[in-house]
Amino acid sequence: MWLLRFLAAQLFLAFIVAGLPSNAGRSSSTTTVTIVKKYGYPIEEHQVQTSDGYLLTMHRIPYSKNTGDDGHRPVMFLMHGLLCSSSDWVLSGPSNGLAFILSDAGYDVWMGNARGNTYSRKHADKSPLFQPFWNFEWHDIGIYDLPAMMDYVLYNTGEDQLQYVGHSQGTTSFFVLNSMIKRFRSRIRSAHLLAPVAWMGHMESPLAKVAGPLLGQPNAFVELFGSAEFMPNTKAMELMGSLLCSDGAISQVMCSNVLFLMGGWDSPYLNESMIPDIMATTPAGCSINQIFHYLQEYNSGYFRQFDYGKTRNKKDYGSKTPPDYDVEGIDVPIYLYYSDNDYFASLIDVDKLRMTLDERSLKRAYRLPEKKWNHLDFLWGLNIKEILYDTLLDDIQNA
Repeated sequence: MWLLRFLAAQLFLAFIVAGLPSNAGRSSSTTTVTIVKKYGYPIEEHQVQTSDGYLLTMHRIPYSKNTGDDGHRPVMFLMHGLLCSSSDWVLSGPSNGLAFILSDAGYDVWMGNARGNTYSRKHADKSPLFQPFWNFEWHDIGIYDLPAMMDYVLYNTGEDQLQYVGHSQGTTSFFVLNSMIKRFRSRIRSAHLLAPVAWMGHMESPLAKVAGPLLGQPNAFVELFGSAEFMPNTKAMELMGSLLCSDGAISQVMCSNVLFLMGGWDSPYLNESMIPDIMATTPAGCSINQIFHYLQEYNSGYFRQFDYGKTRNKKDYGSKTPPDYDVEGIDVPIYLYYSDNDYFASLIDVDKLRMTLDERSLKRAYRLPEKKWNHLDFLWGLNIKEILYDTLLDDIQNA
């Protein structure tokens, strides 16, 4: 989802950041750990290795500072979107950050980090400095990362089930997982999907409409540039946030417009005082293949595996076209939360998802009444607790 940010931000900010330090990695003051500690909550880091060798970091808030270690707690697993990280769930602080809200409500909260982001840039024998490390996309997050992290969480907590919350790509990878690996049906008590992204044929992103026809199909350019890093977190981005997007900065309106272009226009829910913090933690990096796969979904109108072209498709899949994901066969209790002003999860595409899911699995499809609520407001919108998270928490507790 952060392709728009990259393209628009380059036009606005490239000449400013030239010459700024660009070492990948974020300031120690803006990590998930330091944010959680700042508010007095306990925080743990856990590392798990996937079956294909990636080393993933998870963050855990085992209990609330308001209750202390009060014994057994049901498990919540939160999964971020494209070019994002576990920081998404804590950036808004205890009043509006979902991880804090769930911790205060009595849950053992685990936050995943997908391969290639700030916290998961290691592999058993591949270096992120070289192309082979980046030879993955969100299909791999669904079939490798989520199983490894969720199995680790269940094993270490001794629980039989967990509840799942995903945003954007965190919903896409959920659909991949449960289409491809059916054993997780018994391990997921309920799934709560914010701004769900599966079919994307009616996506309203203006830049995707430009890029889709070229990059949303197999060609030499996609083959050459796909397996590479895209938008890692840098100190330059953090500096941009503090200098250009802070309260009182004359350029803050341009920062707001970049976010509007990306998530949906004219949202009145953007908390502009948070923009420097957002810039300090996001983008968190990904593989360009993840972007290309989403553009394929937009260009083709299908929700299916990566299209490598007829020759390789025949070799890898046994057919000239990629196989569709079996969304209809997903047998997990699912709750959808979506909105009108979302450039990535359009109403038409969410309706297709809603109609495809087995009616026994789809427990709720909640269309927010706020007509201008956009894709990023699901993370950082003003009054998000009252507008969305109170409803989400009720659904979680009653699932």
